[in-house]
Amino acid sequence: MTTAPAATPTTVFTTMDSPLGPLLLSGTRAADGGFALSAVTAPGQKGALAAPAADWEPDADALAPAVAQLTAYFAGERTTFDLPLAPVGTPFRQQVWAALDDIPYGTTLTYGQLADAAGHSPRAVRAVGGAVGANPLLIVRPCHRVMGADGSLTGFAAGIDAKRWLLAHESGDRLF
Repeated sequence: MTTAPAATPTTVFTTMDSPLGPLLLSGTRAADGGFALSAVTAPGQKGALAAPAADWEPDADALAPAVAQLTAYFAGERTTFDLPLAPVGTPFRQQVWAALDDIPYGTTLTYGQLADAAGHSPRAVRAVGGAVGANPLLIVRPCHRVMGADGSLTGFAAGIDAKRWLLAHESGDRLF
């Protein structure tokens, strides 16, 4: 008796309007019906696809919870996200991305503080910065809350203007 190969998860996508412009959301749908969000990307984001890949399937229903939570976030009605996540990255990146989840809404950390929170030496700040820059889940995993050591707005894959907008949104416009 042979075992059938495991079905490959299907990548699905949808788009949504946001104050930052249209967002592309993608995730994986498993053969058993399970679903996990794998990416949220913004227009012009460094290293991100500008459009869905040819083999992705549109599926607004699978991504409806993510769209609803992001819509509530932009409306000022949600400060955290409760979604199954499946970003693709190295174990080091996964560790740093998980530490992003612990940065409270409306607050910021420096890259050095994030390195410490992720269990790494402050000397790992450049590697941590690289992991933050590769975060595929903009907004959901709040990489926009990470600042330079001097408190300056530093790199953000979707651009400094988007980072400024997100921080102002979360602070009730108190920061800027």
